[in-house]
Order: sequence, then structure tokens, then C-alpha cells
Amino acid sequence: MTLQLGDTVPNFTQQSSEGEITFYDWAGDSWVVFFSHPADYTPVCTTELGEVAKLKGEFAQRNAKVIALSVDDVDSHKGWIGDIDETQGTAVNYPIIADADNKVSNLYGMIHPNADAKVTVRTVFVIDPNRKLRLTITYPPSTGRNFLEILRVIDSLQLTDNYSVATPVNWKDGEDVVVSPKISTADAKQKFPKGVTEIKPYLRMTPQPNK
Repeated sequence: MTLQLGDTVPNFTQQSSEGEITFYDWAGDSWVVFFSHPADYTPVCTTELGEVAKLKGEFAQRNAKVIALSVDDVDSHKGWIGDIDETQGTAVNYPIIADADNKVSNLYGMIHPNADAKVTVRTVFVIDPNRKLRLTITYPPSTGRNFLEILRVIDSLQLTDNYSVATPVNWKDGEDVVVSPKISTADAKQKFPKGVTEIKPYLRMTPQPNK
């Protein structure tokens, strides 16, 4: 299965390090960051899981839950969590799905046969409260993920869902944003009382409207 942006992600029930999870019920009305790992006891992923544990409060501030997946079983996950806590100076505080039968991996298209037919690739899915897929990023095994970038994307998605703006290159929360090309400059000046700067007719900037 190939999931594309805007698709409704599939529901599933699977065991995890925190017991059986039915995904839709677990997600509730939250955003979700769902990220996969090739296997337990892998070095790059050990650092990632520790970092996500440290950032869980940042995700929570954005009404986002985090959940990981690896193709090993629950007992393996629990042993690995002990290593993560020890080596990363944190406590893993979110579930890791145990996908030994590859059910969820296949459902979400996490196995790329030309990379490795036996393990999941390292994909991040950002899913909104309507179960719609809003972002996917797939990394090679040798490159650790940047979860600050994932937080930045969630900030952008939540902002642009509610205002007629887009976020420019390297944007961070609090910086100026791009006025949507769907509205005229005259309408934009009414809509954004903090001011609109017209650089080109198609490129207008305004201070972030919710700050």
C-alpha cells in the first residue's frame, strides 16, 4: 500500500510496549507522529527514540502524540527501552508497536523491497486529528532524523490550516509568513491588520497572524 498526502490512514490493532493499541482509539482527537525503525538495538534509532522522549512535552504542547514501530516483539522492545533510557539519559514515555508479523508495516507501506525486503525503512508520518496523512519523510538507515524539523512542520500545518498563509523557506514559529496567492493584496490588507508587504504581486509577506 502506498499512502499519499491527504489519504485517510488505516486503523489497526497491534501489541506494543504499553499493551494492545487500537490506533484510532489511541490517537483520539490528537495529531500523531508515527515513526518506524528497521529493528531493535540499532544505534541510530536508539538516539532517535531517546530524543523523542525528551521532546514529548513539545509535541504535547501541539496536541500531538508520538508512537514508534519496530518489527521486533514486545519483550525485545522492553529490553531495548532499558538500553535507550540508560544511554540517552531519559525514559521512553510513549509506545513502540511490536510488528513482528509486518501487519502494520505492510499496511503503511513501510517496507521498501529495493532497500531491504526484510526490514522497515525509517519513515515519519504526521497525521492530523481527522486521520489524514499530512507529511511523510523517509530517511536512509545511516542518517538520524531531525525531530525539531518535525515540530516545525506541525507548527506550519496547524498555522496554515487556520489562516490564509503559507510558511516560507526555513520558517520558524513567530516569523513572517507568506500571504496565500488565493487572496488579493487588497483583501490581504483587510485580513491581516499587522500589515502586508508586497515584494511581487504573487509574493506578499505578513507577520504571523496568531502571534
